[in-house]
Amino acid sequence: MVKILGGNNSIMNQFISEIRDAEIQKDSMRFRKNFERLGEIFAYEISKALAYENKEVTTPLGVAEVPVLEEYPVLATILRAGLPFHQGFLNFFDRSENAFVTAYRYHYKDGTFDIRVEYTSSPDLSDRVLIITDPMLATGSSMGLTYKSLLEKGKPKHLHIVAIIASNEGVEYIKKNFPASTTTLWIGAVDDELTAQSYIVPGLGDAGDLAFGSKI
Repeated sequence: MVKILGGNNSIMNQFISEIRDAEIQKDSMRFRKNFERLGEIFAYEISKALAYENKEVTTPLGVAEVPVLEEYPVLATILRAGLPFHQGFLNFFDRSENAFVTAYRYHYKDGTFDIRVEYTSSPDLSDRVLIITDPMLATGSSMGLTYKSLLEKGKPKHLHIVAIIASNEGVEYIKKNFPASTTTLWIGAVDDELTAQSYIVPGLGDAGDLAFGSKI
């Protein structure tokens, strides 16, 4: 199941326009804040798809019956670009356990690269709802390797994959390589083109560098 939230007019598109804007990107604090805001919007929308149970809450004047989450999802992200996006989810799912994966591009001298995963920190994922966030879904290979790494911690009952901007190629990768009955893909916007270096066009550039500074 694929849900493209930016397809409808909402404040979400204002924040997406700002993270794409080369002038606004110069303010790294605003860039990170917009990632966090977008995380909150996605978290709210995903919360509608989770399981709830009724709970009696005692107020100063009586008792109210309120539907509350049966269980908080596990929140996972890919370091480092995913951190401010992840924080938006954690602002809403504030009791969630968290998982972190280091997936990065290892570049060779001939201009090619591959994706490497070196470290995974995660709670037990067996029969849990898992949300994996990554701001950009380009080829989808990073997401595939991340999920494979997390499966070593247990198989979740449902997986929500979340990206602010995705390429058509990335969307197709998720459709072909993840279990359709237990995976939901949430996207802010879909772009058509990938460069030879697998950057999304028009995209927004290198999300990690824009959020935290350039790397060596």
